[in-house]
Amino acid sequence: MRIALATDAWEPQTNGVVTTLRATRAELATLGHEVRLIHGQQLRSIAAPSYPEIRLALNPGPYVARELKAFRPHAVHIATEGPIGLAVRRYCRARGVPFTTSYHTRYPEYLAMRWPIPPALTYAWLRRFHNAAARTFVSSPTLEQQLRVHGLGRLHLWRRGVDLGCFFPRPRAHPLLVERPRPLMVCVGRLAVEKNLTAFLELPLPGTKVLIGDGPQRAALAARYPHALFAGYRFGTELAELLACADVLVFPSRTDTFGLTMIEALACGVPVAAYPVAGPLDVLEAGVSGVMDEDLAAAVRGALQLERAVCAKRAGAFSWRVATQQFLAGLAPLPTALRATLAVRRSSAMIVRRLAHRPTSQAGDAL
Repeated sequence: MRIALATDAWEPQTNGVVTTLRATRAELATLGHEVRLIHGQQLRSIAAPSYPEIRLALNPGPYVARELKAFRPHAVHIATEGPIGLAVRRYCRARGVPFTTSYHTRYPEYLAMRWPIPPALTYAWLRRFHNAAARTFVSSPTLEQQLRVHGLGRLHLWRRGVDLGCFFPRPRAHPLLVERPRPLMVCVGRLAVEKNLTAFLELPLPGTKVLIGDGPQRAALAARYPHALFAGYRFGTELAELLACADVLVFPSRTDTFGLTMIEALACGVPVAAYPVAGPLDVLEAGVSGVMDEDLAAAVRGALQLERAVCAKRAGAFSWRVATQQFLAGLAPLPTALRATLAVRRSSAMIVRRLAHRPTSQAGDAL
């Protein structure tokens, strides 16, 4: 199958959307599918307000049309609601082509933290965007329930995975953390207001607080909390080595849709402390791989008592292969007859003649 994946978030950005799409593309290729990423990294763009790492493409419509016409996809998936996602959605709707979408980011809550934008207004826009899709993919049952309350329908579960070849228990001897006071409490992610980092940094607990990541709040947080260790972005094996050194991963966010860092930590044998919210509720086994409590300090103390070997074993349930099979099951392929027509290499005149005899309402006739 030829699958078009449209996204406003792509390399060199560092976030859960990019990690998910990169792993999914690799699994799809292993399964024999052909994937084309439609992203705006090579287009003229502007920085997203309060998130300069993300570039918003300017006038992506012509590029999107060229890519879709050249690729002739069997299925179209829109991962983000930015300019690229909007352009692909507009192109497909104008031609009656079915498509699916993903809900990766809680924009209503994120925007409300930055500007006086009522979440109800943002949810109304998201309903309009996603309810035009054949299905909208969500990462957890808890998130699915919450989105149904806000009027999003036709939701499909698409879980996440972890690279067990990279994230696994290791000797706890990374030089950055050697001789640091224990327990080592690690938090991984973007240093931004939506991550609720002050809840982590103000924990009244002994030990060392380590933040792995970067973002707009780094300078202010480093100045306010000089005893915390700000390690910046770390990737791949080095990230896994740092995680394996930790005694506990603290996940203070109340707004993440899943939280990939939790299963990466578990795979390294590190228990998780978190609030009982969407993401942790669907990832953690209470009292086994993590502790969830409205008192985050109590959650940390409880998580420190858990068995590391059990945490690593529980992470094995999160497979990118299984997640990718869920992704495939949710796609909305173009009608079989049309796919067969597009797959046959014939002259453009013959294709035009054949499509001219099909009802104009059939999906994808104008691809």
